[in-house]
Amino acid sequence: MEHEFYMHRCLELALKGSGNVSPNPMVGCVIVHEDQIIGEGYHQKIGEAHAEVNAIKNVIETYGNQAAHLLKNATAYVTLEPCAHFGKTPPCADLLIKHQIKKVVIGNTDPFESVNGKGIEKLKNAGIEVVSGILDEECKIVNRRFFTRIKEHRPYFILKWAQTADGFSAPADQSQQWISGAEAKTLTHHWRSEEDAILVGKNTVLADNPQLNTREVTGKNPIRLVIDKNLETPLHYHIFNDAAKTIIFNEVKTEVIDNIHYVQMEDMHFYLPQKIAYQLYLMDIQSVIIEGGANILSQFIAANLWDEARIFTSKTEWKQGIEAPTINAKLIEDIVVGNDSLQILKR
Repeated sequence: MEHEFYMHRCLELALKGSGNVSPNPMVGCVIVHEDQIIGEGYHQKIGEAHAEVNAIKNVIETYGNQAAHLLKNATAYVTLEPCAHFGKTPPCADLLIKHQIKKVVIGNTDPFESVNGKGIEKLKNAGIEVVSGILDEECKIVNRRFFTRIKEHRPYFILKWAQTADGFSAPADQSQQWISGAEAKTLTHHWRSEEDAILVGKNTVLADNPQLNTREVTGKNPIRLVIDKNLETPLHYHIFNDAAKTIIFNEVKTEVIDNIHYVQMEDMHFYLPQKIAYQLYLMDIQSVIIEGGANILSQFIAANLWDEARIFTSKTEWKQGIEAPTINAKLIEDIVVGNDSLQILKR
């Protein structure tokens, strides 16, 4: 129970890095001496110090000359196995060894090939006691995007749509018409700030001229991904502004013009979800929200290339329109958001 208590705190810290560390994992670290937390840290930004580095720095800054003695008799709790390789930063396992940490308690082992047990082995070889598997499932949930990218060589895909009470997701004439309420919109923008990218099809862009940003909340804008086979979207539409990088998958050209990246693909009517998934993996894009339209969502469902679905259902009935996608999945959560219901499903 003691290990779980401190690991819960590590998870709280790890989540503070949400939206800023991809394609790295979110990691939190707590250093404990005689049942007292003496240092905390988390991975704050890609390319910058890891959680263990920040936690040890916190101890040194707080305790000064006493820090070395305290660390020698301390336990470090960390949500993910300390790295054992040189990447953008030096190995965290070496840092823990340098400060002669007494014990290291780990949530998940790291599936990344350059780590995967090597960090634990290095710590044990240095005489440090290692305990692993503490809140293993909770830690995996926090880093589900990272684990999907490493193990399946593709991004973590989140499907999102709104539907009427009678099961329609868009008007038959593809005109713009809101289904969910203001609270759902704000929550959607918060979700966008947590993910690397947002994907829509050409028909959604033409119908809604969406901004695909996070204007309702404070947070970074995701990379905009647009499927536009023949490049039919007018250049004055919002997706071409400088608010975020935009990648347009098409069959016409590969070209970069400022923040607009055209990526040419062959035969987009064959295996499109698979092609996009692999291309995004090569681009180090770790997570994607797919927001429409119904055809694109249905293609990813049919290809079994999705991990999570978030579906808003309003009380409105249209009687006709474009039918919302259908999906068979495990219901994780069913909550009320404003006047709408929200179901969160897992594949």
